Amino acid sequence: MSSLRKDSRGRSPFWICCYTSATGQRLQKSTKITVKPFKGEKCKDGSPKTATQKRAEALEACLAIERAENHAKLGTLTEQQAKKIIGEILERTTGEPLRNYKVRDWLDHWLEMKERVRAGKTMDRYRQVIRDFIASLGSRANLALSHITSKDVLAYRDSITKTGKTTRTANLSVKVVSAAFNAAVREHITESNPATALESLPVKSEEKGTFTPAQVAKLVGAADGDWRGAILLGYYTGARLGDVANMRWSAADWNKKIIRFTPSKTKKSVTIPLHSQLERELLKNAGIGNAPMFPTLAGRDTGGKHGLSGRFNAIMERAGIEGKRTKASGGRTLSSLTFHSLRHSFNSALTNGGVSQEIRQKLTGHASAEMNAIYTHHELEALRAAVSVLPSIGGK
Repeated sequence: MSSLRKDSRGRSPFWICCYTSATGQRLQKSTKITVKPFKGEKCKDGSPKTATQKRAEALEACLAIERAENHAKLGTLTEQQAKKIIGEILERTTGEPLRNYKVRDWLDHWLEMKERVRAGKTMDRYRQVIRDFIASLGSRANLALSHITSKDVLAYRDSITKTGKTTRTANLSVKVVSAAFNAAVREHITESNPATALESLPVKSEEKGTFTPAQVAKLVGAADGDWRGAILLGYYTGARLGDVANMRWSAADWNKKIIRFTPSKTKKSVTIPLHSQLERELLKNAGIGNAPMFPTLAGRDTGGKHGLSGRFNAIMERAGIEGKRTKASGGRTLSSLTFHSLRHSFNSALTNGGVSQEIRQKLTGHASAEMNAIYTHHELEALRAAVSVLPSIGGK
């Protein structure tokens, strides 16, 4: 029969449970329930807890330990029964049930939490990774989190590389899964993160190509419609393809001769003085307000053969420009020259023009938080001088 006692030497503030184990041994175990209520401790109805109530809670915990030992003695103790016993104690003493998430339920909950602090393409990537991970688990997605092992995560990563995606993509996907499990560990829903057992796949260093001014001129010459302005905007601001395609006329301040926008990736505003050639091109079709600068590009997908990246590749072909090609995992061919190379060209031209790293960081958006403060006139002039080193290009 189980019973309670206090620490006779007064070293422990908790009630101690005395019980008989499944093997017949007489054992003692702390209930982790204090003999006296701690200051401010209250019952579920808001009234102060008494020492009598604390003893009742400790006895409940002690009896639960005894029930578990009896199940063990009979060979009927299962994980589900153990959790049920603990859950009953927890709910009676705290009013809160034991949290026992299934894998898919926890991952959905984690996405909901992330949506409060993340947005845009980052959340799109998180959702896709979680969907793919759940799909790779199959029926195992209905198990408790603790059932997922490193073998499951490894199988998911292998499924990514087998589709021809890069090792970099596979590593980033595992990182997202790992973040979800880390959150569960912090909330004591599971004891370990199975993704931490995997070492990152080695990533081959990719040569990042840049366009010369002469090549940019060829691109502009081979472009038609909105693509002409989009290419110049990419080259003279270093903006990413998605940001260029969805740029609004409200971003342009013709009086101050600047473009101010918030990149979808960093969510940190950048201000870039207008290069004279870019200004002349944009003024040809200048609009107002929230209208898109490039209506035929706005809202379009950037990836894929038929997306904006694929259309830019077609412009490169017409211009007779070809980057260095390498084979990625899965047999996919990658080129060192893409629209993103205009961003590298922008940064490279600034470097070659002697522009300091601090100024380059401000212009490219690779900046710390304090660099996003409103620019003073002096700072803006420094940025304007930096942009002026960018070479004008030819083209029709």
